[in-house]
Amino acid sequence: MNSLGNFDVYAQRFAVLLHEQIFEKYPDFKIMLEYFTKASCKGCRNETCHAFSECKVKDCHLDKGVDFCFQCAEFPCDNTGFDEHLQKRSVKINQRMQEVGVEQYFVETRDVPRY
Repeated sequence: MNSLGNFDVYAQRFAVLLHEQIFEKYPDFKIMLEYFTKASCKGCRNETCHAFSECKVKDCHLDKGVDFCFQCAEFPCDNTGFDEHLQKRSVKINQRMQEVGVEQYFVETRDVPRY
């Protein structure tokens, strides 16, 4: 048994009994779920980002000594290497941390799904 349990059997049954083709795609979905369960990211400030090869946040942390973008005199900037959607999300998150503080931001978001 893997960390996801044994839903494989049920997915096969549901595909047949319920005539739902979506359950036939479960093996591919399971591969994605297994990938997420093995994530080992230590954060932008601790290692090279594996998800965003163009990310420049770590460079700012090292060069400017800031932990969060909002702490930089140049915030907000376009030098993160993020795509437009991640850039907007990052600015919004950093603005909120700037307003309420990092600890309060954590309290507000700790139980909210990230994606």
